[in-house]
Amino acid sequence: MDLPDLRINYDPVDPDQFDRPVTSFCLETSKDNDDLPLHSHRKGQLVVASHGSVMCRAPGGLWIVPPQGAVWIPAGVQHSNCVADFGKLYTVFIDPQVSMLPRTCCTLMITSLVRELIHRLSVFPPLYPLEGPTSRLGRVLLDELVQMSTTDEMYLPISPDARLQHLATSLLNNPGDRSTMDEVASRYAMSESTFARFIAKETGMTFGRWRQRLHILIAMQRLTAGSSVQAVSLELGYETPSAFITMFKKTMGKSPRRFLAERSRLINSDSLP
Repeated sequence: MDLPDLRINYDPVDPDQFDRPVTSFCLETSKDNDDLPLHSHRKGQLVVASHGSVMCRAPGGLWIVPPQGAVWIPAGVQHSNCVADFGKLYTVFIDPQVSMLPRTCCTLMITSLVRELIHRLSVFPPLYPLEGPTSRLGRVLLDELVQMSTTDEMYLPISPDARLQHLATSLLNNPGDRSTMDEVASRYAMSESTFARFIAKETGMTFGRWRQRLHILIAMQRLTAGSSVQAVSLELGYETPSAFITMFKKTMGKSPRRFLAERSRLINSDSLP
């Protein structure tokens, strides 16, 4: 996927060296970023944000993981994760032979029980006894995970088409670009109607909705990292913060202030340590 390189600011873990069906690790980030190329594991990976946001890149698109959310990356899928500075995440690796989770990337809405199980499992050494309390804890986590619901509101579809890849790169680098659909279409030597059909075919969305979804992903990443609503609305090219708030509320069903308040309550009262 020809998109801007995501950055890593934590020590990566090689899960394939641990011969256990499920392992959990807690990772905390710094401010010093190093390049992380796309990579894959023999095991599936569940990325859980505890503090700060995570953006996952994989074939087919981008996923944002706000605090207390999770993204599932199946075994063998090329991916890269970008974590907010001074963030904290849990990453759970699951052997495909025991996993009943989807075979495609998706966002999972996880419960407080699942979050606590993930935290508890991360406390123990990854090479725990195959029979015993830790092993049973892992089996309970697997049983709970398959019952979690999925959502696509944190996902931006990006097909392998070079033109869409270029457009996504351009908008990620300059999210405040408010060019009309006709203006964007002309960059790719298309008429407005041809461009509209192209976007619908490649993303399943209209251009307006697709760009709006990109704005939502960027907004949630910035807001959970501490940016103000005013700063985010300016970065995304909205004339006023109220215009941005209206878009956010219409798309997410709640205002940015309420979104942040609910996340804050979740983090403070029902979160991973």
